[in-house]
Amino acid sequence: MPGKAGQRGSNSVTQIYNDPIGHWVVVVVAMALLLFVVLTATAYTVWFERVALGRIQRRPGPNRVGPFGLMQLAADGIKLAFKESFVPAKTDKIIYVLAPTIGVAAAFLAWTVIPIGLWYNVQYWIADVNVGILVIFAVSSLNVYAIVLGGYASNNKYSLLGGLRSAAQLISYEMALGLSLVPTFMIAGSLRLRDIVEYTVTWGPYHGPIPLILLTPIGFVIYLIAATAETNRTPFDLPEAEQELIGGFLTEYSGLKFTMYYLAEYLNVITVSALATLLFFGGWYLWIVPPIFAFLLKVILFLFLYIWLRGTFPRLRYDMLMRLGWKVLLPLAMANVIVTATILVAVQG
Repeated sequence: MPGKAGQRGSNSVTQIYNDPIGHWVVVVVAMALLLFVVLTATAYTVWFERVALGRIQRRPGPNRVGPFGLMQLAADGIKLAFKESFVPAKTDKIIYVLAPTIGVAAAFLAWTVIPIGLWYNVQYWIADVNVGILVIFAVSSLNVYAIVLGGYASNNKYSLLGGLRSAAQLISYEMALGLSLVPTFMIAGSLRLRDIVEYTVTWGPYHGPIPLILLTPIGFVIYLIAATAETNRTPFDLPEAEQELIGGFLTEYSGLKFTMYYLAEYLNVITVSALATLLFFGGWYLWIVPPIFAFLLKVILFLFLYIWLRGTFPRLRYDMLMRLGWKVLLPLAMANVIVTATILVAVQG
């Protein structure tokens, strides 16, 4: 009887979803829930980073507000909310205010097509797009406009230089980032993220969760480096280099507008960690671990990797940054695509 009850519940949900009004109600509720989950995850990613960096640097980290410093996030949020948020003189006021909004919106929209898991026939994603990775790249590229427009509208030479640096950096590494994923798509035969995850289960002699990193290790290394540069994280955080540009494109921002840029950065870090989990490490499959927890565990491990990189490596010089992107990663990614295609043709006949 529980099976019939579950079937009746599933049919009721289907009827609500197929109704025009019910469809939009479901979409709005799902978007609100996704927004809450993503914002909460972003907040605790900041806490996790501060604690991990404290351990790396042999200091306590946040431990005063609440148990284990967990309420430090709320304290920082209240502080930023009440900070003075003014618009400098002689700025393009509309673009100045709109730029950080573009960054947050682009970072959040990418999560509408990211599948989190499939558990008890419940699909934990909003849109199952057959070209999901292209949607993510298209939306994420809007982050360039957020930074460039913010630097331009600030009417500050340091902000403008930071914005131009960011544009050059993102364009340089986006090509290598995209090419690093092409072998994965060729092997799985699909651009749908869910299909790629399912392929990792059906591939192999034992039909177990075999991560695609075993087939494309070079692609993963390129993806890791390029994704770090795309998110302006250390050691590739030159657009906001304090010693050279004071604060880069963030120089004239404060209060909630500064918080929005900060939020967009960490949202993008979580996004690239989720993509690495889906494309290279089997997504939500991890033997007997429930899918949602398996997905979260893998994403947390990637987040720790990004934090470890920040606490370990120094910032690169700008010429070294561009040389790495154009003369090392891009040719290596192109060669990886050619080799993978050759092997697939040889194996499949």
